[in-house]
Amino acid sequence: MSQHNISGSEAFNRTPSVIIRSVKTGGMRRRRNRTVMAFVAGVGAAIVGGVVAAVAIFGPSLSGG
Repeated sequence: MSQHNISGSEAFNRTPSVIIRSVKTGGMRRRRNRTVMAFVAGVGAAIVGGVVAAVAIFGPSLSGG
């Protein structure tokens, strides 16, 4: 008698198996690009904020005060 190594509910699943041949990857690519663009925009805003803060703090002393 042979032994089968079937585990979980796959032995009792009566739905037919479906093979997905090709999946378009456009959705994940767009989501990843949106995340990267948001990160770059955040870094840019932080740099601009840092420059504005530095000018506000050191500006009066640089102008010949």
